Amino acid sequence: MPATLADYRSLFLNAVPMMDVRAPVEFAQGAFPGVVNRPLMDDGERQQVGTCYKQRGQQAAIALGHELVSGDTKRSRIAAWAAFAQAHPEGVLYCFRGGLRSQIVQQWLQSEAGIAYPRVEGGYKAMRGFLLQTTQAAAAQCDFYVLSGLTGSGKTEVLAALAGGLDLEGHANHRGSSFGARATPQPAQIDFENRLAVDILRQRAGGQHRFVVEDEGRHVGTCSVPLELRLRLEQVPLVCLTDSFEARVERILNDYVLQQAADFVAVHGAEQGAERFAARLLESLARLAKRLGGAQYQRLQGVMQEALAEQRDSGRVDGHRAWIAVLMRQYYDPMYAYQRQSRAERVVFEGERAAVLDYLRERLAAR
Repeated sequence: MPATLADYRSLFLNAVPMMDVRAPVEFAQGAFPGVVNRPLMDDGERQQVGTCYKQRGQQAAIALGHELVSGDTKRSRIAAWAAFAQAHPEGVLYCFRGGLRSQIVQQWLQSEAGIAYPRVEGGYKAMRGFLLQTTQAAAAQCDFYVLSGLTGSGKTEVLAALAGGLDLEGHANHRGSSFGARATPQPAQIDFENRLAVDILRQRAGGQHRFVVEDEGRHVGTCSVPLELRLRLEQVPLVCLTDSFEARVERILNDYVLQQAADFVAVHGAEQGAERFAARLLESLARLAKRLGGAQYQRLQGVMQEALAEQRDSGRVDGHRAWIAVLMRQYYDPMYAYQRQSRAERVVFEGERAAVLDYLRERLAAR
């Protein structure tokens, strides 16, 4: 295997294991799906070296780095890198620009552990640039459909059943509405963009050149849809999914109450999970207080609190249907109707689940 690799496309298409040797603070700002952080320097050491570089130049900074990462610290980090390399002999390592840090890790692995391990030319910066170009190219070259529909109509389920579905909510770890925050945090913006780009890359490599994206607007929770893609999606055909009001209420109940409560319990334990779920639901309603008006918000808050108390005491969730139905009739459905009217000329099809799936599958498979 060569000492350096620069075929970024193959790295992502083949899900090659990657060891990121940047400092933890850099890794937290943005990384690639499935990558493991095994830093050369921790955050404090990196800061000291960076300050030294600014004040005294590169050679002094390098000398300080070797002083800070020495002895037991050095042996411990080499052991961690060696363990990764032995577990993933087909993998690679990288730093920010593919320069000194990854070269040092590569050299120490060879000299201290006897392991020849390739590094990525250009490092994180080059791979990040490749993924940005991937999304930009898809926005310019591919055909898209936007799947729209009233809240609770099952758009995410339809998307999952389609080849060519791009699940923005899945990549953003958010259900896309005021109540969409999950029990686990959303990814950093860069992580969201990287996940989406890798998805696009793999689908296009498999021959997909038409995609369906759920109607999300500019943001999915705290994650922003990449600009080039968002601008394209504002121009493409709309397909509208319909379902009965009763079915939509049940779907919202399942997704935002039953499943959400179970997720919080799975993450935080029974007692704390139930408390956090209840607090999150009430916080989500509070975000709509101004739009609902004070009196309506107070009424719905009371209904929700009663439903949460019943759920806590008996496990029954019937009481939640009342606030769900009111929010749908008085807030979400009117908002959708307004948006639908403003984009009526873009609607190319409307129907229930089976009809929409047939329509989109036919178009996605077209030559």
